[in-house]
Amino acid sequence: MKNVYTYEFNLCSLSIAEENGALCNILFSHENIPDFFERKENSVIKQVHKQLEEYFNGKRKAFDLPLAPRGTEFQKKIWDLLKKIPYGETRSYGQIAAMADNPKGSRAVGMANNRNPLPVVIPCHRVIGSGGALTGYAGGLDLKQKLLELEKSAVLGGKRDKRN
Repeated sequence: MKNVYTYEFNLCSLSIAEENGALCNILFSHENIPDFFERKENSVIKQVHKQLEEYFNGKRKAFDLPLAPRGTEFQKKIWDLLKKIPYGETRSYGQIAAMADNPKGSRAVGMANNRNPLPVVIPCHRVIGSGGALTGYAGGLDLKQKLLELEKSAVLGGKRDKRN
């Protein structure tokens, strides 16, 4: 049984789903929650909520959560590469494809991004077009822009703090 609970954050509303003690889905408010999910908060969901709250408040740069994203081996490979993009930085679809030893696989990377079941935690928002343009995001381009700005401002804030 998958458990799911919805929270309001400062930038968006997210439904957090857990199965067998691990985070399995994060859904944006416009996405339908499947009927087989039980609407129930539990300790794993509370832990994810806490870390997302810290992230949205600029206090967390990396997540330490039990993850169980479902996908193909290729999708999982791409999602693992996305987790390696440093906080506050971006990579292009082509760069991710090259990292996956598939330099002509930009479209395949885009499709894997599109299927990412754990947005924000697996930071697909950090992937941009080759010319620097923001491209598709399940939460919408406005949210993608806000997430990138949040990370850049936190990075800049951290650099300022080190100088003081």
